[in-house]
Formats: sequence, C-alpha cells, structure tokens
Amino acid sequence: MKDETLYLKIDRNIRIHSTPVSLKDVATVLCREKTVENRAKTIKLPTSEIRGPGRYVFSVTDVIETVQQELPGLEVCNLGESDFILTMEKTKKTSEAWSWCKTVLVSFLSFFGAAFSIMAFNNDIGITNLFGQLYRQFTGEASDGFTVLEVTYSLGVGIGILVYFNHFSRKKRTTDPSPLEVEMRTYEDEVDTTLIEAEGREMKGKGQEG
Repeated sequence: MKDETLYLKIDRNIRIHSTPVSLKDVATVLCREKTVENRAKTIKLPTSEIRGPGRYVFSVTDVIETVQQELPGLEVCNLGESDFILTMEKTKKTSEAWSWCKTVLVSFLSFFGAAFSIMAFNNDIGITNLFGQLYRQFTGEASDGFTVLEVTYSLGVGIGILVYFNHFSRKKRTTDPSPLEVEMRTYEDEVDTTLIEAEGREMKGKGQEG
C-alpha cells in the first residue's frame, strides 16, 4: 500500500441528511487499486460535533488523518477544498399545500416589488413627461398618456425581463446560468467563505489561549 496514492476531491459545501458520514458521502475518491478505493469509501469520518440541522466546518487534514489511521502507509492527495462545510438538512417533509402557498407568496412579493421598483424608477427620471415631449415633437399633438410609446415601452420591459433572466420556461435559450442563478451562487459562496473564515479565527483563538 506504500506505492498507492488515494486521490480525494471534496466540494466546499456538501449536503447530508444523517450521520455517521462515510468518505464516499463527501468526496470523490479515486485510486489505481480498486480494493483500496472501495475500502476507503467506507471509512467513517469524525462528525461527533454534528448534533442537528445546521452548517458545520471541517478541515481536510482531519479527513486525511482518519484515512491514514484506517489505511496506514497510504498516500493521500487532496485535489479539492482545504476546508469544507457539511450542511445537515432537516428531514421533515413539507406538505404540498404549504409549498404552493410559499410559491404564491414569493411570486406575489416579487411581482409587486418589481412593479414598484419600475414605477419608482420611471417616476424618478420623469418618463411620462419624456414620452409626452417626444410624442408632441413627432406628431404635433398632446399625449393623453396612453400612446404607442407607453404601450411599446411596457411590452419591451416585460419581454426584456423574460429574455434577460432566461428562467421562465423549462427550455432555455442557452445553457448559460441565468443572472438570478449567478447571484444565488455568489451569495452561497460568500456565506461559505464567511463560515470557514470564522471557524479558522475561532480555532486560532483557542490555540492562542492554550
């Protein structure tokens, strides 16, 4: 086993539903010797601090130490994150009716929130006066507030949102993530980074006290 190398690739945030947690649950495991690989996948990780739903920060050095204790002489190479988060999710099921209620509520808030933002923006730049001036300039008549300019502008805003967010149908125009998906991923990455850094500072503080 001295000539064998076990490769690990661990993502930054892994979702779990129960403990104990095996190596295969958190990492992609690869070894030339398949018997070693299969044995490594079943190794239980030290997760005694997980006592309920939440996010828990772990170091890959603890994983490597556990693997080498179970498989002495095996070289372990980490190809992923140096620190990672195990997210223990709640196992209780949400009723379908409650899920629909939350969906309707979020849709309601999003619709009217976006509508208010658009109206506030239009009012701030004086879009009504601008359209009125343009209509009078090109037609010589006063606008009644409901002309082709207002109609096409309203349609353009709606179509522009649908095209830009690319998230309102099962069949997307491209394989690129939508702006909303990018923002959500950025938010998740920032949360993970904050948790890992906070855990690192706490460990340093304990080390200095010791």
